[in-house]
Amino acid sequence: MERGDDVSEERILLDHGSGGLASHRLISEVFFRYMGNEHLYGMDDAACVWTGPLTAVSTDTFTVDPLFFPGGDIGSLAVHGTVNDVAMLGARPRYITCGFLIEEGLPLRDLERIAASMARAAQEADVRVVAGDTKVVTRGAADKLFINTTGLGELLLDTPLSGAGAEEGDAVLVSGNLGDHGLAVFAAREGLSFQTPVRSDSACLNHMVAHLLQQVPEVRVLRDPTRGGLATTLNEIAGQSGRDIFLREADLPVDPEVRESCSFLGLDPLYLANEGKLICVVPRRWADEAQQVLREHEAGVNVACIGEVGGWSRGRVILETGIGGRRLLQMLEGEQLPRIC
Repeated sequence: MERGDDVSEERILLDHGSGGLASHRLISEVFFRYMGNEHLYGMDDAACVWTGPLTAVSTDTFTVDPLFFPGGDIGSLAVHGTVNDVAMLGARPRYITCGFLIEEGLPLRDLERIAASMARAAQEADVRVVAGDTKVVTRGAADKLFINTTGLGELLLDTPLSGAGAEEGDAVLVSGNLGDHGLAVFAAREGLSFQTPVRSDSACLNHMVAHLLQQVPEVRVLRDPTRGGLATTLNEIAGQSGRDIFLREADLPVDPEVRESCSFLGLDPLYLANEGKLICVVPRRWADEAQQVLREHEAGVNVACIGEVGGWSRGRVILETGIGGRRLLQMLEGEQLPRIC
């Protein structure tokens, strides 16, 4: 490791990605230190794990800029995002693999901080990091650090949940305030400050999902509205199910600071990424019970019923505005905020 006058100035070198002694030192001194377990200590090219008779799998790559932001960092975000994607299928996440693409020159203290954050997030989610990989590229060939993760879990239901499961008359719930993550990352990137600080909502949702599936016998759809936000994710569900989804603007939970800041910046909170919220579609008769269950968890205290599913149609998302008009919510075109997750 490249050393300055102080150990805190150590930086990643290309040699750390060579597969040789420096690579082994990095794995031992950083990744094993924070995420070590019997699967990783074997130093094999793969791990053998048991996940039950039916396995749910999800993979994702995280490129968020900046690496650290109010309420989280790229490490915790990588764990939360992958855990939540597996959970949305109606599964219990069990294992995670992670690959690190590191730019030469990244401060070692930053990598350690991120590894420690990943370990805490994995412990909170009750998942284990069982395999990983590290590559180091030359300065300028990447932007500090990218992380790729794959999550594995065991299905809790006889049939996995899908956006195609929405049915006419179903209630549409969202577990909390919208747009916090997208605005928090954007503000940190641009050096903006607000009267009331905005923090990312990044959190693992798998425990809340397991409780929901245990208490509510009919859950049609679960999705986390990440990139593209609520509006884009609901368009995906509407398209998969072939049904219209009707929303009520007055019922959409958006923190006043987020709403005002978005208005000033020309952003729409309905299209901003969320990393600790879920959309839940349930039969109307189970809507109250589902909300009660979600409110028992920190990530669900601001749950709201925001609309309902209509009949067979072209798969549109229609918003009833506060003044009684109607607005068609299209899927996000382009990238409202790049490098947000």
